[in-house]
Amino acid sequence: MAAALQQAAATERAPARLRARIEADRPRAMAVARRRMALYGGTLASSAAVVLLVVVLLLPAGTPGGPSVSAAATIAVRGPTGPGPGPDPHSPVARLGQSVGRVYFPNWADQGLGWAAVGQRTDQLRDRRMVTVYYQGHGTQIAYTIVSGSALPVPAGTVVRKGAERLRTLSVDGRLVVTWRRAGHTCVLTGMGVTADQLEQLAAYR
Repeated sequence: MAAALQQAAATERAPARLRARIEADRPRAMAVARRRMALYGGTLASSAAVVLLVVVLLLPAGTPGGPSVSAAATIAVRGPTGPGPGPDPHSPVARLGQSVGRVYFPNWADQGLGWAAVGQRTDQLRDRRMVTVYYQGHGTQIAYTIVSGSALPVPAGTVVRKGAERLRTLSVDGRLVVTWRRAGHTCVLTGMGVTADQLEQLAAYR
């Protein structure tokens, strides 16, 4: 009988040790699991944000979530992909050799406004062509985007009249944005380190 009890005790010690080891490792296992879940969750969140941005930009204008003034301003933040356009040979002082339809980008450098074209980029968003020209001056850089096709929906913002232009001023992700319509196209001027009045004066300049 004694021998049987000793043998039973010996066989029970191994599971007891195993349980103790499992309990000791439990906090570490939980910490590893939490880190993996946090990493996975962050990856999913980043992927979801990218997918959402792509979906928003690819939807046609006029549909909920379609291309918008905010989307155009966000694209401008990406920066130039090529050098700035030179003056238009037919009207070198007034405008640059880049346009969307009948809307040309202004040559603010040769008009004495202190803003020189230093770069440009073109983005195709489904049936929309968005051309952005970057201007450097007064210690900062601004971006001027013209969107092809019919005008985009008008966003909420402060309405200001400058000359013949009816401008709308708003903020997108901390950047000042002024938008207006010219020849049926949406124009978007955005920047940081500038005042609303500066952008509005440039937007109204012809």
